[in-house]
Amino acid sequence: MRRIALMVLRLFYYVPGWYYRICKIARDENYERYSEMDRYRFLQRLTIKANRAGRVTVKCYGHENLPKTNGFVVFPNHQGMFDGLVFLETLERPFSIIMKKEVKNWFLVKKIRLILNAKLMDREDLRQSVTVIREVTNEVKQGRNFVIFAEGTRSRNGNEILEFKGGAFKSAMNARAPIVPAALIDCFKGFDTHSAQKLTVQVHYLKPLYYDDYKGLKSHEIARIVEERIREAIKSAPVQIQE
Repeated sequence: MRRIALMVLRLFYYVPGWYYRICKIARDENYERYSEMDRYRFLQRLTIKANRAGRVTVKCYGHENLPKTNGFVVFPNHQGMFDGLVFLETLERPFSIIMKKEVKNWFLVKKIRLILNAKLMDREDLRQSVTVIREVTNEVKQGRNFVIFAEGTRSRNGNEILEFKGGAFKSAMNARAPIVPAALIDCFKGFDTHSAQKLTVQVHYLKPLYYDDYKGLKSHEIARIVEERIREAIKSAPVQIQE
């Protein structure tokens, strides 16, 4: 958490104004006054400044692999709290995200969730989970982009990844949307270690699976394909020398 403290300290002059605006945009009565792009660009600018203040450089590879039109789903490995900031910095077009219900009232996360129109999923409630899958399917069909962590929880072993859950792919499959594997590297060092040293993290957007590539496959088969592509990307990624 030292890096979060460093971010706040170095941006202390801006924090009150930013927090006020975040709260204003997130309030229900103000939500429709701002376009989705306006809300997203505000968060993106804030994120980029926060990452710089926290001495984090985000290296993005494979940006050209992202679909040219909206209505796609990014499936990354999950390393920790810093993952979201990587996507906010590197994805040019707005996206939403599925979060576990436990973060519903976390300080600041609640506001960001409302601005991104993120979905809350109760992993212990099958009926509620199915409802979320349907909602995401419909929104992807309508052209919204999502980031979904198919491991279900973050890995506790650095750059090693957990098994991807087939059910996480149901929304993309039902929407017949492009599935974009994304490999995150060293993101766990952002907020999940007690260091504020200079840090370089990586995100690799891999070639997407379009509907014609995966039609006829079962969800667990797609999960294995995406999982293996991400494992290989992590294994072959360039090594960053930290200063």
